[in-house]
Amino acid sequence: MGLYWSFGTVLLLLAITAPTALAFGFGGASAARSRIAPLRLFGKGYIAIVRGVPDIAFFLFFVLALDIFFEWIRHEIKCPDWTDSIWQGNDFVVCDVAKLPMNNAPQWIHETYGFFLAVLTFAIVFGAFAANVLYGAMRAVPHNQLETAEAYGMSRRQVYWRILVPQMWVFALPGLSNLWLVLIKATPLLFLLGVEDIVYWARELGGSKTPRFTDYPHGDWRVWYFLGLLIFYLAFTRVSEIVLDKVMRKLTHGQATMAGEAQRKAAA
Repeated sequence: MGLYWSFGTVLLLLAITAPTALAFGFGGASAARSRIAPLRLFGKGYIAIVRGVPDIAFFLFFVLALDIFFEWIRHEIKCPDWTDSIWQGNDFVVCDVAKLPMNNAPQWIHETYGFFLAVLTFAIVFGAFAANVLYGAMRAVPHNQLETAEAYGMSRRQVYWRILVPQMWVFALPGLSNLWLVLIKATPLLFLLGVEDIVYWARELGGSKTPRFTDYPHGDWRVWYFLGLLIFYLAFTRVSEIVLDKVMRKLTHGQATMAGEAQRKAAA
C-alpha cells in the first residue's frame, strides 16, 4: 500500500507545485521587468541565482536552511527568554516548543511538514525557470501593440493585463511545456528530501535484504520495480504531451504566429 500511496504523493506534488511554481515565475518575471530598480534587481537576481545552482545541491542545502529558518522564527517568538546561543558548535539548538514538527507530534504531521518543504523547494527552483520563460515571452509580444494600446488611452496596468499577459502565453507555452516535463522527471528528488516516494518504495520492495521485509525473502527484484517506474513516467510524459499540444492549438487559434498561420491555411 505504501507503493500505491507513493504514486498519489507524486501526483499531488505535481498538482500543487505546478501552479505554485507558475505563480513564483509570474511574480519573478513581473519583477524583472519592473520600472522600480530594487524590484527589478530582485527579480533578475532570483532568476539568475536559482537557475545557476545545481538542482541537487539546492535541494540538499535549501531544505535544511529553510527548516532552520522556520525554527529560528518560532524560537524568537515562543522563547524570548532563551539566553543560550542557538548555535552550539555544529548543532542548531532551539527550545522544544519551537521545533518543527514537535517530537510528540503524530507521524502524519511529520510527513505533511516534509511534503510542504518539498513543495516549497520545488516551487522556488522551478519558479525561477518559469520566470525566465515568462520574461522572454513578455519581451516577445510585439511592442507596437503595447504602444497602440497606450495611444488609445489605456493605463500601464490595463496594457499589462489586457494586452501583454493574454498574448504572452502563446510564446511561453513551449518553454513551460518543457519545464513541466522536466518537473515530472525531477519528482524522484523527493527521495533526497526524506519523502517516501515511488523511488523509495521501489528500492525497499525490490531489494533482497531490506529490514522491512525479512519475513518475505526474495531475490533482487529492483530491476522490475524500476522498469515499472520507467513505464509510468513514459506514459505520463506522453499524456502530458497530448494535452499540451491541444492547449497550444487552442491558444494559437487566430493569433499572428506561425502556428496560427498554419491553422488558417489548414482551414482554408
